[in-house]
Amino acid sequence: MKPLFLLTNDDGYQASGLTTLIDIARGFGDVVVMAPEKNASGQSHSFTVDYPLYVSTVVKEQGLSVYYCNGKPVDCIKLGVEHFCPRQPDMVLSGINHGSNSSINILYSGTMGAALEAATIGIPAIGFSLLDHSAAADFSGSIPYVRSIIDSALKNKMQQGTALNVNIPAIESDKLKGIRVCRQSKASWLDAYRKVRDQQGRDCYWLAGRFQCDDNGEGTDQWALEHGYVSLVPITTDFTDTDSLSKTRCIYERIFKK
Repeated sequence: MKPLFLLTNDDGYQASGLTTLIDIARGFGDVVVMAPEKNASGQSHSFTVDYPLYVSTVVKEQGLSVYYCNGKPVDCIKLGVEHFCPRQPDMVLSGINHGSNSSINILYSGTMGAALEAATIGIPAIGFSLLDHSAAADFSGSIPYVRSIIDSALKNKMQQGTALNVNIPAIESDKLKGIRVCRQSKASWLDAYRKVRDQQGRDCYWLAGRFQCDDNGEGTDQWALEHGYVSLVPITTDFTDTDSLSKTRCIYERIFKK
């Protein structure tokens, strides 16, 4: 039996990154796509609770079904698995995102929110991102790496509850040096809201900001990307800070110790 893939993204069902990922996935097996109707970037792990979801069919043919809905990336995973896949998918693929999801960006990413949602229900998942925000981004150089990573993940069973966060530099394919398995860099966005006036003369605020990373030593995803490597970070929804667990236990458990 061919592998079954469920695909989604956060850039919308018409994004060229998703089209590229569909073409790659079809080389491995059958594909069901459930993607947002429009751009849903920055939705993280949110899902829809205050209005109903509607699904439209784009393509329905042998080996390929493409749908979109008025929900968010996590909605797409939930809907796709429960109502639109003929069986539980063998793998979820999310992306290829237009723009980086390395480092702290994973917390905000709808692309990676979808991948982690799949991981929580026991489906191997990979999120792919190209470091180019342009709608006209060139994904051709990323294709061999995306294909190889999917192939390896199919052949080597992924750990339960783990997803892969893959980021690809937007450089010429002959300048890509390979793949580095990394840890996530510690970084932050120095956010600022720019105050402007709208057409009605009202004050409004546009998010602006600057990415800051001082943790870019060798072994981090930022180092890999800056040095021409594809970065691959295994991730999970377990946010436990194991380094501080023992100290925190000593501080707080003794408060009510009898």
